[in-house]
Amino acid sequence: MTGARRRRPMAAVAVLAAVIQLAGTHFAASRQPGSHLDWLGYLLLLAGPALLLLWRRAPEVMLAGAVAVAAGYLALGYPWGPVPLSMALALVLATARRRRVFSWSVAGALVVAAFAWAAVHGGELDLVKAAAVSAWLVIMVLLGEGLRLRWERSAERRARAQAARQRAEDEYRLALARDIHDVVAHSLSMINVRASVALHLADRDPGELRPALEAIKSASKESLEQVRELLGVLRQDAPRQPGLTLDSLPALVEDARQGGLDATLKYDGDPSALRAGLGPEREAVLYRVVQEAVVNAVRHSGAAAVAVRIGPAAGGVLAVAIDDDGTGRQGAPEGNGLRGMHERLAGIGGSVDLVELHPGLGVHATIPLDAAPGSAETGSAVRGPAETGTAAESTREDTP
Repeated sequence: MTGARRRRPMAAVAVLAAVIQLAGTHFAASRQPGSHLDWLGYLLLLAGPALLLLWRRAPEVMLAGAVAVAAGYLALGYPWGPVPLSMALALVLATARRRRVFSWSVAGALVVAAFAWAAVHGGELDLVKAAAVSAWLVIMVLLGEGLRLRWERSAERRARAQAARQRAEDEYRLALARDIHDVVAHSLSMINVRASVALHLADRDPGELRPALEAIKSASKESLEQVRELLGVLRQDAPRQPGLTLDSLPALVEDARQGGLDATLKYDGDPSALRAGLGPEREAVLYRVVQEAVVNAVRHSGAAAVAVRIGPAAGGVLAVAIDDDGTGRQGAPEGNGLRGMHERLAGIGGSVDLVELHPGLGVHATIPLDAAPGSAETGSAVRGPAETGTAAESTREDTP
């Protein structure tokens, strides 16, 4: 229960306490000969419940004031009734508001006062009354302790739920940021390469200029559609639906080929069987990993060729190798793209290693499968070009 929700019930409690004290005391006064209630008595009966409204801002003032009002009422000789009700509620609320030392101190002082009063009057019945009052005061403080524990546990649950929601929102925003980075980086890199080719053709072979411009148009249209989809998710606050599959990889490789790379895509096994063991989320991660590695080959490595190979490996995982013949990392730190690749794979239980190939760089990733499409004996693990010889007969090559 939040603070705003508590204030309304506590106002109702204060009103109810005022009604009980007024009505109960008026009824009790009619059965106590010689008793009277004047305006000051009624004012004291209303003051106690009014002090309960201070339970959040000034619990000490509330409790001290309620005790003083009850003591003043009884000291002035007004008729006995439910006047201690406000004091009891103030004791509970002050304890619940973590004023434990103050509450126990007030309760202890009242116990001492009750037994002192019994000792002065000297009656055995008075001692019994003092003991009953003491037990009643201790029970009120213990009720406050129980209420305090309940509120603290409720606050802890709310804090944990809020932290979980915040983590989910942060992960959601991070995933969107990675998607936007991948889309923009890939599309702009391809457009930049194709524009360079178009400028080169404009002087040497104007007849080939039109296909180059059409390729730029196609790439920009595709990237705009992907960005529009991501922005639609942001506007509608809808869950992200992975729409990138193995079927999209040939077009990705074709983009790299049109950008001047000798790009190839090979599958060790049947792509449909591999896809069945992935599921939509891991399939989208696979696409983004290949996309990021190809973009890095185009933008940074100066590579002339890039080879993508996908197939099952030992341990029930799918191995993905993207190898180029460029200059490698040369000690360069990881950028946003590589960090995003690590984060994506870690989120689905996969991993990635960067392998220096001399020349070139290999991005070798593993993605867990629900059920391995092939066992370690029958399926060939994916290896880098330095480790692979001639492709096995079961190896399938997709050339767009």
